[in-house]
Amino acid sequence: MRPLTRIVVSDADHGGDPPEEARPVPAGFGEHLSLRNFNRLADFIQNSAGIRLPLAKKSMVEGRLHRRLKALGLASGDEYCALLFGGGLEGEASHLIDVITTNKTDFFREPEHFRLLVARVLPDLLEQPVRIGIGRPLKVWSAACSTGAEPYTLAMVLDDFARGRRGFRFEIVGTDICTGALDKARMAVYPAEMIDPVPPDWRKRYVLRTRDPSDASVRMAPFVREMVRFGQLNLMEESYPLDVMDVIFVRNILIYFDRETQRRVLIRICDRLRAGGYLFVGHSETVAGNGLPLESVAAALYRRV
Repeated sequence: MRPLTRIVVSDADHGGDPPEEARPVPAGFGEHLSLRNFNRLADFIQNSAGIRLPLAKKSMVEGRLHRRLKALGLASGDEYCALLFGGGLEGEASHLIDVITTNKTDFFREPEHFRLLVARVLPDLLEQPVRIGIGRPLKVWSAACSTGAEPYTLAMVLDDFARGRRGFRFEIVGTDICTGALDKARMAVYPAEMIDPVPPDWRKRYVLRTRDPSDASVRMAPFVREMVRFGQLNLMEESYPLDVMDVIFVRNILIYFDRETQRRVLIRICDRLRAGGYLFVGHSETVAGNGLPLESVAAALYRRV
């Protein structure tokens, strides 16, 4: 399977999170990325990943490109573009997307969705004739999953749900476009403060802490890591090499696509969502007006009809 991640290029996340500071641009660097080359890079990123980069993001792009210039021993953004678009940087596209995109993620982000999953979605799926989760495993896809906080949140929620229901089984797949984010997701190591939204008793059950007091990091327990399968997937691809899913989370990514890209991505996502399955989007997002086979169930929650 080819993977996918949460992509954020805005200075401030639409969900109300604090703005991300742009990487400082080295003195003398900015003027070496011409407007023409910025536009070429912006077109490339939009065509490759669906992300819009307006001119206001030029300084951000310049700052983030510095990482690649240093790695490649190049002197300027224009030199980089000359090689990139001249075919002299084979395999560079994935590195470029990695440095341009920002992987914003949190455990239990938009917590009402996880309450709805347990209180409304899972009971409905269990009542269906196949008894999804019992008759066969529940299949859940976390699209644009960034460094893994969302699929690991789902793993904790579903494991806790399963403890009261004998025979309940589930499968979780997390995908992202960013290979670096996926590497971090598989490692499942996070700053300790990231797990603050996790209930205290769940931290004891699902999260490991180091015995080294100077190490302010935690790691998801091995059995939790085994619950999630990660893979790279670009939502801009014409089809998604995934099973048909019962529940899909594709939150806080659609807002960064233009209207037509949103429509095409949602059509492909619906193609991977079985009839009667559920789709979660971000609270700032909507699927209305796209002619999709979806009915609204609750805020940012839809059911395929």
